Amino acid sequence: MESIKISSFMNQHPVTFTVNMHIAEAVELFLNAKQIGGPVIDENNYVIGFLSEQDCLIKMLEATYLNENHYVVGDIMHANPLTVRPEGSVLDLAQQMTHAKPKIYPIIDESNKLIGIINRTDVLKAIDDQLKAMYKQGHSRLV
Repeated sequence: MESIKISSFMNQHPVTFTVNMHIAEAVELFLNAKQIGGPVIDENNYVIGFLSEQDCLIKMLEATYLNENHYVVGDIMHANPLTVRPEGSVLDLAQQMTHAKPKIYPIIDESNKLIGIINRTDVLKAIDDQLKAMYKQGHSRLV
């Protein structure tokens, strides 16, 4: 199977978060973008954490019971998330995704700055496209 690069299937315009962003604001971004998680970046676009819908759901429930909503992203983000490079292989990432929990990976460039994200759906699409192309190629040889 031909190597499929992560850069060919990444989302170059993901929703991102900052450490001082209120959870309610992060939730609004999630809802508008239909994205289930995203990188937390600093002022220089370095990935410093990761925030998921699940993280927000837990804190929003707490805020409902306690009648207070003072949490910010930095309070609940996961520090030092797993990241990938754009030249990496989608097939290698797919293999990793079968064993690791992250459903979304921030993609960083050679200077470790965020350039996009890739999620399980993107990986499935890449593999599906590859399999379809191989099937067409094999089918055309038989004709």
